[in-house]
Amino acid sequence: MNWDDLRIFLAVARAGRLEPAGLAAGVDSSTVSRRVARLEAELGVTLFEHGRSGHQLTSAGVQLMAHAEQAERAAHAARESLTGSEGRLRVSVSEGFGTFVVARRLCEFHARHPGIAVELVASAGFLSPSRREADLAVMLARPTHGPLIARRLTDYGLGLYAARSYLTANGAPAEVAALSAHPLIGYVPDLIYAEELRYLSEIAPGLEAQLCSSSIGAQAAMLGAGAGIGVLPHFIARQMPGLAPVLPAEVDIRRTFWLVVHRDARQLARVDAFIRWLVDLAGTEPLLRALAAEPDHAKQSERE
Repeated sequence: MNWDDLRIFLAVARAGRLEPAGLAAGVDSSTVSRRVARLEAELGVTLFEHGRSGHQLTSAGVQLMAHAEQAERAAHAARESLTGSEGRLRVSVSEGFGTFVVARRLCEFHARHPGIAVELVASAGFLSPSRREADLAVMLARPTHGPLIARRLTDYGLGLYAARSYLTANGAPAEVAALSAHPLIGYVPDLIYAEELRYLSEIAPGLEAQLCSSSIGAQAAMLGAGAGIGVLPHFIARQMPGLAPVLPAEVDIRRTFWLVVHRDARQLARVDAFIRWLVDLAGTEPLLRALAAEPDHAKQSERE
């Protein structure tokens, strides 16, 4: 049974006449008449009685209308589930960006789109949109293969930081070569999930962390507690007033966040809604407007 014929049958059943049914279905009245006749021939029943008052459903037509409306509801539900503005959305982001930026503003997205349930996966490592593990991801590198659409979301900067209390007690290193005399905080080397996170070797060959964690949140906590010196994104450090920059003129690390989505998922209304919100967030969130710049308290520290 052709769904398009059922769609036109429903239009006639609801309108009662061919011309308004044709207008509703987007075809002319002769096409409506042919489609209804084809459906009647296929089913071997008469669906309408024709009179001066228009097209009235027969008992067979009433039965078919119930089934057709059920099929219509199922089609609408499927369309809403796949492309509608409601449903569940899984977003994979790096732990730092997800925790210190997205999570603190996610209530605003929910207020705009209460019908979208967001699963924010903010962890060490990324779920893959290519393997349909996530609907979209914010990644540290642009994917080079797979059925994916990627766009630059924003650039950001990182630098060395330590607690002010640590620097008061131990002194600040005067040059990069002096960093090896201090306990360094960083990632567990064999658990680094992206090459973009190998900050210490970028600062100077041979630099190794003595206090390690796979979590940037744990690293930030160690730095805040005065355990040593380590690399943090500026957008995290500027939320921790107890930290001070270390060697800001010598160490200036730049990275990029990439917004990645599967080609088939890009058309989904809920995915599009979140992408629009995230792009707007990257352009308006105070913590992100100057991601590649030093935080305000760092500049203040330099003046002091």
